[in-house]
Amino acid sequence: MGLGTLACLGYPFLPSDGGQAVLSCLVGLAAVLVMVAGVRRNRLADPRPWYAFIASQILSVLGDVAYVVDAQVLGRQTFPAWSDAFYLAAFPPLIAAIYSLARGRRRREWSGLVDTAIIAAGLGLVYWIFIIGPILDDAATPLLTRLATVGYPTASVLMIAVVARLVTRAGRPTPSDWLLITGSVLTLTANVINTLVPEVRVLAGDFVYTGFLFAYVYWAAAALHPSVGAERRVAGRERFGRRRLAVLTCSTLVVPAMLFLQGARPGQPVSWLAIGVGAVVLFVLVLLRMAGFVSQVQAQAGRLEILAMHDELTGLANRRRFESRVREALEAGSPQVAMLDLTGFKAVNDRFGHTVGDRLLAAVAARLSAGLGPGDLAARMGGDEFAILVPDATQAEGDEMVARICAALSVPIQAGGHELLIGASVGVAGADGTDDAVELLRRADVAMYAAKADGDARRRYAPGLDDEAGEEARLGAAMRIALDTGQFRLVYQPIVSLPDGRRVSVEALIRWDHPERGLVSPADFIPVAEQNGLIVELGAWVLRTACVQAVAWRATLGDRAPERMSVNVSARQLAEPGFPELVASVLARTGLEAQRLVLEVTETAVFGGGQAVQAVKDLRALGVRIALDDFGTGHSSLGLLQTVPVDVLKVDKSFVDDITLAGREAVIATALIQVSHGLGLTAVAEGVETAEQAVELHRLGYRLAQGYHFGKPVAEPDFLGLPTAVVVEV
Repeated sequence: MGLGTLACLGYPFLPSDGGQAVLSCLVGLAAVLVMVAGVRRNRLADPRPWYAFIASQILSVLGDVAYVVDAQVLGRQTFPAWSDAFYLAAFPPLIAAIYSLARGRRRREWSGLVDTAIIAAGLGLVYWIFIIGPILDDAATPLLTRLATVGYPTASVLMIAVVARLVTRAGRPTPSDWLLITGSVLTLTANVINTLVPEVRVLAGDFVYTGFLFAYVYWAAAALHPSVGAERRVAGRERFGRRRLAVLTCSTLVVPAMLFLQGARPGQPVSWLAIGVGAVVLFVLVLLRMAGFVSQVQAQAGRLEILAMHDELTGLANRRRFESRVREALEAGSPQVAMLDLTGFKAVNDRFGHTVGDRLLAAVAARLSAGLGPGDLAARMGGDEFAILVPDATQAEGDEMVARICAALSVPIQAGGHELLIGASVGVAGADGTDDAVELLRRADVAMYAAKADGDARRRYAPGLDDEAGEEARLGAAMRIALDTGQFRLVYQPIVSLPDGRRVSVEALIRWDHPERGLVSPADFIPVAEQNGLIVELGAWVLRTACVQAVAWRATLGDRAPERMSVNVSARQLAEPGFPELVASVLARTGLEAQRLVLEVTETAVFGGGQAVQAVKDLRALGVRIALDDFGTGHSSLGLLQTVPVDVLKVDKSFVDDITLAGREAVIATALIQVSHGLGLTAVAEGVETAEQAVELHRLGYRLAQGYHFGKPVAEPDFLGLPTAVVVEV
């Protein structure tokens, strides 16, 4: 590029009687050779557009040679000449090459072709009215001369259209793209000046022609650059961006603009035929574009509905879709619903790992689907819990369906090279006496828990089970209703800086206000949610709600809002496929910056390694901060710091309770703050309940603390009030 640039800059200063022509031929020939070398060296997946480019450049070089022969050897300058034939012949492969490179690998993307046609139609109307039409109407000029003359502006119209498509294409351009765009814009500019402003060509033709030479250089560099084969990064399908919308809007406004321009000139005829044809062509093209756009939106909506209503791992319907179908079935008849929980699944996960566990779930889903009748629906409700819906069925038909399920699961399953025998506890319920989908699902849940408690394979719901069911079964069924009816809420406990007591962060904690039981302790319902898999959906709700609240505080409080939001994540959530993607989606939807979210995981959740640790690494890669909760109470705490990427250590309350006494806890607390400082981690002391504890923690080196002394968990912490400062003795 350096040598080519020097040659182009020197072109206008060479003698016009030979030096310029020779340099032009040499630059063009060198560009062709470099293009060939670039295509061969970069081993493009589809080199055909660049071969068309090379063909176009060869024709342009032949035009230069023909021009030299005519002007310098034969001493004649005629129009049209053989050089014009070569120059005009170079445009079709050039335009085809640029268009092919503009659309990239989206070979069936008709929208790009229609967009290019709209731009060409709009510009073509302008060129026809002001340039092409008057030239063709000049009967005094020979026909061949007229055709050769209009060839250049016609090529300009098509060049503008494909270059506009290249510039407005979605995604971030690669270095090769920028070189290609630059060369295309230069040759287009030179061609337009030659066509529309002949006065400039007469006065500064050498400088205008330099644009063609620079295009040679930039196109050759584009072919040679290693990024020539890279595709622009575009998330999903190509978007209808603002740049393209602006270009298409201007193109479609050409028709009324021409009417205004021609109508404003008194005594000048209006080109009604040309404007009318242009209007019809643009209308048809825009109609085609809108039809394609609507089809694309409908297809995307269909894909989004599938994603929103289906479980990613198994392909079955998810809980949302299942509940919707249950409501529809209740409106149409009396359905039967079965809930089943796999027995022994946790042992498979622990022994063979989550990959085998995932394959087992997929195999179970396939067996359930194979046993469905017409109109039946199978769903994965979360974790290892599944459900079956039989619309408008009798009790006998429901029992027959359950029998098929049990028989299908009694045969060993091949998963990950292992032959696994898995069982299930199945509960089935009918809609007798109710038209409420939540109640029907609750009945099936109660029956499933009763089957599990009694060690039975299946159990049908009966009213007496509500009294017989154990506390765990009742809680599990009630939690489902609580999540659907909005009984859960979040409270937030401040995390403060020492010694000033400034509220820098908050931890989101879940609370359950049961309409009959009152406030249910998380210590009672969280283990049940872990066991039945509802913790996955419950945890996702907590994450979304906490992130929305964090963004709301930033919007209303500004700098006084907490810097970070901490959310607890269970072991079951970390083991769930796609959990990092869920977090990324929540951050994108709520607008919360990743660095403002802290996910708290326990030592036991990541102790086994595998999927949980990988999930933590993926979350850290997103920019989310990771906190190790209850640090010091789990397995090999210090060893985990070597394998798990952690930002924050939350020192367990048990080491803080007796921190003011000269005992074992104080020694451990001191050691933990030294470890955190040595590893560059942030330490948070949990469970601080007295001012004396806060003073001692600050003396030991702790700069963040959390506990009732600084504030209890509440729905709306007072971020504007005076902080609880620590009195430091000097």
